[in-house]
Parts: sequence; C-alpha cells; structure tokens
Amino acid sequence: MEKKKVVVGMSGGVDSSVAAWLLKKQGYDVIGVTMQIWQDEEPEAVEENGGCCGLSAVDDARRVAEDLAIPYYVMNFKKEFRENVMDYFVAEYLRGRTPNPCIACNRFVKWESLLKRSLEIGADYIATGHYARIEKLPNGRYALKKSATAAKDQTYALYNLTQEQLAHTLMPVGEYTKDEIRKMAQELNLRVAHKPDSQEICFIPDNDYAKFIREDIGKELPEGNFVDLQGNVLGRHKGITHYTVGQRKGLNLSMGHPVFVVEIRPETNEVVIGENSDVFSRTLRFNRINWMAVDGLHGEEHRFIAKIRYGHKGAPCTVREIGSDLAECVFDEPQRAITPGQAVVLYDGEYVAGGGTIL
Repeated sequence: MEKKKVVVGMSGGVDSSVAAWLLKKQGYDVIGVTMQIWQDEEPEAVEENGGCCGLSAVDDARRVAEDLAIPYYVMNFKKEFRENVMDYFVAEYLRGRTPNPCIACNRFVKWESLLKRSLEIGADYIATGHYARIEKLPNGRYALKKSATAAKDQTYALYNLTQEQLAHTLMPVGEYTKDEIRKMAQELNLRVAHKPDSQEICFIPDNDYAKFIREDIGKELPEGNFVDLQGNVLGRHKGITHYTVGQRKGLNLSMGHPVFVVEIRPETNEVVIGENSDVFSRTLRFNRINWMAVDGLHGEEHRFIAKIRYGHKGAPCTVREIGSDLAECVFDEPQRAITPGQAVVLYDGEYVAGGGTIL
C-alpha cells in the first residue's frame, strides 16, 4: 500500500520538528516545508524581524529535516501573508479594533494557501506542531478537540478552520504535553530541543504595534480626546492605535485612581475612559461565524463555554443566532474587557463548536 504523503509546516521550533518525526514514525511519507512570509530582503532585517519564520527558522528547520532524512523546501507565501495578515492587522487597528493576526495567519496562510499548494504537489495532508487534536464526530463533522495539555492548548487560535481543511490536517503533537515533546526532541538529539517558544507577533518583534502601523501607512495618526462616558473631555490621546479595551497603563491621565479604556471610537477619534466596573459586560455580538462541531444553531439557543481571548479561562454562556452571519452571546457572569476584533470561541465540552469575530 502506498504511503500517505504529508507536508509538515516546519517553523524551526521544537513542536513542528517533533511533529515531523512522529508522522515519519507513524509511516507517513513526510515532506518538510517552511513558509517564507517575511517582507524584507535584507538578511539583517529578516534575521532581526523574522520571528517564527525568519532566516534562523529556515536554518533550524532545514537541519532538522536533514537529521530526520526527509525532503525539505521553502515555499514563498509573502503575498498571501501581506494581504491576509499584515494588511488586515493594520486595517482593524485603524477601525478601533484589536485583531488577532495569528488566527488570520492560521486560516488564510498556514491552511488555505499551504494546503492548496500541498494538494497540488500530490500530498494527502498537511500537518503542524499545534497543541490540538482533530476528530471526526458521530454527526459526520470534523472538530478540534482540546489538546492533552490544557497549559498549551491552541484550539482557540484554530477555531476558523473549515471542514475541508480539517479533513486534510494532522496534528500529532496534540496528544502530548510540552515537556514530553521536549524530551522526545532531546532523545532524538534534535538541535532545537531547548529552543524557546516565540511569544510576540512575528512581524512586530518589539511589540510596538503603533510604530509598526505608523511606518506601514507612512503617517502619524492624529491625536484626539480622551472622554468619559458622559462625553466630558479628560485629556488628549496619542492616536487610537495606541489603545485597546481594558487598558490601564500608558494613558497618562492623572485621575487620582486607576481608570481604563472602555471603548475606541474611530469615527470621532475619541478614546472613552471609565472605571474598572465599566469594562465588564455580559453580552457580546459576533459575526464572520465559522461553525465546526455543529453546523449552526437552527434557531435554537445553546449553552457553551466561551473564550474571548487566548488567555481567557472560558465562561458559561447562552448563544443564539440573531441574523445572517450574526449571533449573540450572553454570559452568566459579566466578563472583563470584551474587545471588538478579537475572537470568541465556543466550546462544547472538549470540542470547538465554532466561533467568530467580536463586534
């Protein structure tokens, strides 16, 4: 029987390296690929700013592929990354929203583009080093299941994958803890066994989002007013891209007690300031919905656990569809800093039921 062919997205990190080894051990015909997404051609700039897909990532991935005796290629996805991730990131911030570029990258670059190209070269699957599992449910749908380790679970950032994408994806790392993955890498003498995880957004390594946006659009954003909930002017802000809902630090407002960003209004260039209690809310609406374990709610209310950001523990809620590609989520208890532009991901037990973008 011919071996199934799988293209493994290799970032040069320990997780994707061990994923490639696990699949080879399971009998797959494995090909390693690193996605070239950086926009600069200068080696120094690439090295400094490349993050998970910079030149050192290519070096590390290529060496690991040699160690594992698998073919290795670099595929150019610069255009797809620029359009679907960087341009989206900037546009969302200019609209007063706080995007999650990793979710966009997963859906449109790592899956849509890589999967399309991999199928074209005769692969049956793509695979990544994400901490998540994929199962086909009794209802015939594919769904993400939380990884074996809650500490590293990455299902939140993958809620947007389509049924077609899930059907052609393998995630071997989801069955293990991070410590087990590092231990395997060590026993295999993989040179990336102790490489630290990348934390920041790969195209903004210094975490200065406002500076990146300023340089990207080629101009300073205008200052504007901090206002309270009644519309009274409290001071001047540096430009709306410097702020996000729930933010307390860096406001430079001397109010005599801690205050927080409650809302960003791009149409009037105002940043609304309030008390801690003003940052809590029980209700959110979301669109750009992707159903996963279920194929919609069919007019009924459903109970889920919802996560409103990557680090959120999740909270019980009731969800109902209120329009075409529009749903409402009402939490049992108020949640802090529900942020437009972030994802809300709905869990039914261990499985991702679906999710969307918070309005």
